[in-house]
Amino acid sequence: MVVTSWCSSSWLPLSLRLPWNLKAARMSLSLKLKCEAFSKYSCCLVHNDQADLQALLQILPSDLHQSLLDQPNRSQLLEVVLDLGRFPEARYLGEHGRHCLRNTEVTVKELEYAEQAVGEFGKDNRAGIEGTLHRVSAIRSRNGHIVGLTCRVGRAITGQIDMVYDLLQYGKSILFVGRPGVGKTTVMREIARVLSEEFHKRVVVVDTSNEIGGDGNIPHAAIGGARRMQVREPSMQHRVMIEAVENHMPEVIIVDEIGTEAEAHACRSIAERGIILIGTAHGQKLENIIKNPTLSDLIGGIEIVTLGDAEAKARNCLKTVIERKAPPTFDFLIEMRDRHYWLTHQTDKSVDMLLRGKSPQVEVRRKDEKCKVVIEKSKAYDKCL
Repeated sequence: MVVTSWCSSSWLPLSLRLPWNLKAARMSLSLKLKCEAFSKYSCCLVHNDQADLQALLQILPSDLHQSLLDQPNRSQLLEVVLDLGRFPEARYLGEHGRHCLRNTEVTVKELEYAEQAVGEFGKDNRAGIEGTLHRVSAIRSRNGHIVGLTCRVGRAITGQIDMVYDLLQYGKSILFVGRPGVGKTTVMREIARVLSEEFHKRVVVVDTSNEIGGDGNIPHAAIGGARRMQVREPSMQHRVMIEAVENHMPEVIIVDEIGTEAEAHACRSIAERGIILIGTAHGQKLENIIKNPTLSDLIGGIEIVTLGDAEAKARNCLKTVIERKAPPTFDFLIEMRDRHYWLTHQTDKSVDMLLRGKSPQVEVRRKDEKCKVVIEKSKAYDKCL
């Protein structure tokens, strides 16, 4: 069954269904930014794109500025790559391959200039540009010298929230997974804004690499009224998560790139206190999280169970089976297969079905050519693209 709508709840259990009216809930955006561009391909508004792009250009070699600004698909620019001894390249959303920006190689002097313009890199070899959402990542030689830079374009984008707006009203935790570049951090940013300003929640963003709230001490306007806690070192993220709960009384915690066992345990501790969690994790599909011993606790963990003869016969299975160990930390898990094609799992049901070798029912959310959210309810997981 296919439904064209802004949201759907009929596939949820009765305990989670709520009456709602999205038109009444839709408030004017409060971003203190000027809307500069709208891409018919992305179905999203890009705010203050030209001014933010100029800030990124300031760290690049001057002869690349006009080349990048003259590109017709400038609004789709994903990153600029500078590698010592190679031609500088630009990469664009939805395009494969490399786009060379000039026919001369990147020099040591150009990399040194960029390093000075950016400032100090963290221990994770990442840095930002104050007041923007851009991220600059360094590749170093064995001697510690920078030999390559990946300048990732960060944009304040609105419009993605329509894909998940209805789920936010249930007050449940949501985990996003997907390949790099699919837009997970962009969604986190917009969810922070909507929950803080439209739902009037006390939201704290744990921002390890300053990707959600941007670089600098004042968070970017794209996160709305959400508060932001910066993390001094990536390895300290789990401690800052617990600190946020103990010191600042949040109703919602947003955390990007959950990747360690300590962070997974911190998520469970936070969820057990009744706080809503919105996060992203390393992995493309639910199966990746199930098979990852470090992150499987996010979906309840798995354990080997020995069944009795009667139970094994009733289930028509072997006596030794793999089962979910505990309730999942995240009630919903969303696979972002593409920017506008998402699969939504009820985590407990999907995990149980997959562990039994069966295909769970999922909800497919996508945007059509008119940028309306189209929802396909109760679709077999193995039939999805």
